[in-house]
Amino acid sequence: MFIYLNGLFVGLLILSNIIAVKLITIGDLVLPGAAIVYVVTYLITDVVGEVYGKEAAMKTVRAGFITQIVALLFIFVSIHLPAASAFSMQTEFEMILGGSFRVMFASLLAYLVSQHIDVAIFHKLKQRHGDKKLWLRNNLSTVSSQLLDTIIFIVVAFVGIVPTNVLIGMIATQYVFKFIVAIVDTPITYLLVRLAKKEQNKLEKMNLDKTNTITPVNS
Repeated sequence: MFIYLNGLFVGLLILSNIIAVKLITIGDLVLPGAAIVYVVTYLITDVVGEVYGKEAAMKTVRAGFITQIVALLFIFVSIHLPAASAFSMQTEFEMILGGSFRVMFASLLAYLVSQHIDVAIFHKLKQRHGDKKLWLRNNLSTVSSQLLDTIIFIVVAFVGIVPTNVLIGMIATQYVFKFIVAIVDTPITYLLVRLAKKEQNKLEKMNLDKTNTITPVNS
């Protein structure tokens, strides 16, 4: 399941970069489309950390960062390759996938800082509580790191472009949404942890059975 969790993590990161250009409304909240996807990545690193350990979670974070860099490079190349005469949407293609260097830099910086903070807080609490209070370390690590992620991204991407009051409003709006999602996804975290641990225990039992098997020696 570790491979599937990492695949899902990387896939959601790439998807969030693609759909971030669209603004959506949920009630009175105005959010980038990425908000509905990106927040789930924190759930995944928490599950990986809970079942496979801190180092595994850090590897997942680093893999996500490297993959984003590679994806951005390929997107840049695809945008600047000559368009075929039959392709009439080059401008739209650039608008959707291009983005600005400043926004991309803000996204990567926010990701790098917040994901490391998420893992650090999660495992600090795990050292204190052991396997108990998963709900606490899942929620506390996520809401703390998401606050940093939101502040870093919006400030780096938009300071000097929009008025300060609008900047603060953007931070508050996005964080409220992320906070709600972090609380709501707690049962999903428990479910994924349970499934991953069940698979992990099964694999450990199989390895133990192989170790204890005595191979007959021919006389």
